[in-house]
Amino acid sequence: MEKKQSDRKKIIIGAVILIVLLAAFAVIYAVFGPKATQGSKEYILKVVDDNGATTEYTGHTDAEYLRGELEELEKADDLTIEGEESDYGLFIDTVNGVTADYSKDKAYWALYVNGEYGNYGVDSQPVTDGDTYSLVYEIVK
Repeated sequence: MEKKQSDRKKIIIGAVILIVLLAAFAVIYAVFGPKATQGSKEYILKVVDDNGATTEYTGHTDAEYLRGELEELEKADDLTIEGEESDYGLFIDTVNGVTADYSKDKAYWALYVNGEYGNYGVDSQPVTDGDTYSLVYEIVK
């Protein structure tokens, strides 16, 4: 009988030690574990709507292409982007609730990089540190 009580005490002591060690490791991990870091590339995104009003977003990203940066802004609830997927990537038709309908009034969302008309779509436009990207509501005249 005494052996069973002795074995039981050892098991309880072992379980308590295990719980204390797990709690200590959890605290150590929370204090010294990996932390979220800001992205390595700084950017500015400007959205110019159909009334000419500009909304500016600044931040840091590790996204390789502009679409990744836009998706990060969407996840942060700062920006809304809608469009159609095509063979060439995402064709943006709505930004922050403003829809550009080319078939209706020849309006579209133009992409500018550092003030120059973009050569790529958002899926293939590389994100470079310090660049300014602009989505501008434009109408073909």
